[in-house]
Amino acid sequence: MLIFRLVFGLLLLAGVLCFAMYIATGHPTWKRNGFIIVKWTVLAALAFFMVLILERLAVLL
Repeated sequence: MLIFRLVFGLLLLAGVLCFAMYIATGHPTWKRNGFIIVKWTVLAALAFFMVLILERLAVLL
């Protein structure tokens, strides 16, 4: 759980830094990279929470 939180936080920080670089430089590559990082971070988080929910449902059954 701690490792997931660390990875999730670092990925979000990387996305924010990409957007900050886009604002500073105006280069669209930074914006695209930021969206890609944030998109995959959110998808990974949804998958992680889906696994937690399925574990809870398995215990109940």
